[in-house]
Amino acid sequence: MELTTLDYRVQGPVAEVTLCRAAELNTMNDAFWEEVPAVFARIEADTSIRAVIIAATGRHFSAGLDLNWASTLLAAVGEPGRARERFRREVLRMQEAFSVIDRCRVPVIAVVQGGCIGGGVDLVTACDMRLGVEGCYFSIQEVNLAIVADVGTLQRLPHLLPHGLVRELAYTGRKFTAAEARQWGFLNRIDEDHEAAMAGARAIAGEIAAKSPLAITGIKQVLNHGRDHTIAEGLEYVALWNAAMLQGEDVPRALAAQIARETANFPDLNG
Repeated sequence: MELTTLDYRVQGPVAEVTLCRAAELNTMNDAFWEEVPAVFARIEADTSIRAVIIAATGRHFSAGLDLNWASTLLAAVGEPGRARERFRREVLRMQEAFSVIDRCRVPVIAVVQGGCIGGGVDLVTACDMRLGVEGCYFSIQEVNLAIVADVGTLQRLPHLLPHGLVRELAYTGRKFTAAEARQWGFLNRIDEDHEAAMAGARAIAGEIAAKSPLAITGIKQVLNHGRDHTIAEGLEYVALWNAAMLQGEDVPRALAAQIARETANFPDLNG
């Protein structure tokens, strides 16, 4: 697939996915919802990849939905029941574009500059962590368009921020500043410019890539399972995971490196 809304490159064990419609404020058009799952399918298939960075070109990370395209969804024609059923399938398609990020085998780091609005918030809440550029902000813009946000923000954000704050942001659509986001842990860090934030993301990605890929994918699976289940279910899941996955060479390799005060090298997962 030829990409028109994203740039994709792999540098060693780190993949970088970049929103590249800067002139359009990286708004999300019809092609975007096809290209994100396609790119993450490539990532899933390439077991040499151990971390992903999602970034954007231009002044703003994303202004959310391309409103010209979105208006065609709202202007459904034909028999009402069938028109509404088609709309539902479109929403599910859009949800899946961010769910593939949430489910991605490896950690995903978002780098945010400028405005991260509407669908941009849906996207970054599906990532494992977020790094911000000084002055960036977030807005659950859908309420200002008389829409209930429906592509992941209202489902994932309550696991990242206190419920009262989530409700305030969702009900008002106000700007959630970088300083607030850092205070509440939504941003892991704030850098003075985009270059510094990208350098920070690459440093974190490189550190992750040096760990056992079997352990990293296990940590992500267990964290996501625990988020979506009870504590008891999560404890049972991690017990089963480790019973199944700790039989290989990575643990002895890591222990030997610790004892020798050396850095362990871990092979990629099987392709």
